[in-house]
Amino acid sequence: MHETQPIHDKDDLAIGDVAELTGLTAGTIRAWEQRYGFPEPARSDSGYRRYRGEDVETLRRVVGYRNRGLSMAAAIDRARQERGVDRMSLYATVVEAHPAVRPQVLRKASLISLSRAIEHEILAHGAKPIVFAAFQHERFYRAVEPLYRRIATMADVATVFADFPEVGHPEGGPVEVPIRPEEPLGNEWVVIVDAPGYAACLLAWEQPALNGRTPPDAERRFEAVWTLDPYATRRAATVASRLAAQHDPEHGARCEALLRDRPLALESPAPAMTALANRVLAYMEDAGRPPEQ
Repeated sequence: MHETQPIHDKDDLAIGDVAELTGLTAGTIRAWEQRYGFPEPARSDSGYRRYRGEDVETLRRVVGYRNRGLSMAAAIDRARQERGVDRMSLYATVVEAHPAVRPQVLRKASLISLSRAIEHEILAHGAKPIVFAAFQHERFYRAVEPLYRRIATMADVATVFADFPEVGHPEGGPVEVPIRPEEPLGNEWVVIVDAPGYAACLLAWEQPALNGRTPPDAERRFEAVWTLDPYATRRAATVASRLAAQHDPEHGARCEALLRDRPLALESPAPAMTALANRVLAYMEDAGRPPEQ
């Protein structure tokens, strides 16, 4: 069985190592280099090709896209564009591209309530969604796994990120994608729903504890954004697909293909509804704080 985990820490691989890690033959790798200018290995002093872990992951993505029907040129172009996407913050990609989505600081207890509302709306709406969620730690996901198994039965595809030991494809459940400790996603809270008639996106990153003191779990603080805007949601879902592709190229490519073929949820509630709900959440936060002395 070939290694499936990312190998960023390896930067001096022989072509035989790359062949073993990707499932390609050394001859195929050399032929791609000659025909398409890809990959682009360094050369040792003695003239041998030397590859980096990033080259292996890019080759894996090319194979995944080829298996989804993309032409060789298109698969290489897409895989090259995605170099470094595994280091991206889902929260930052939406906030930077959609300045109208305003952040606010929420307690974990509030994030749980908002997440449940979005998740339960998936079950009520029943419109074959594409769903992504990130839980930081596997134990947090296992606590709500029955809910996500229900969601997976009605979704076109469902993906969950956590510190899983490896990629998992449990029968009747979401695809489980591991998060490396150094990834920004490891510090983020994510619920993304992209359906033809329902789009919702909740993204947050955990703030460092003040004075080095760890607060009670329900009082942990996150800077959060949430929106029903279909464009912001589609952007988040697309980036999440590419993050998933770092660990499971075929699954990530399938998610992207499904997103390309589905209409935006343009009949979703107006942005004013998001603003109103943000105000309600702010009041909830104020109500939960102790009175000032």
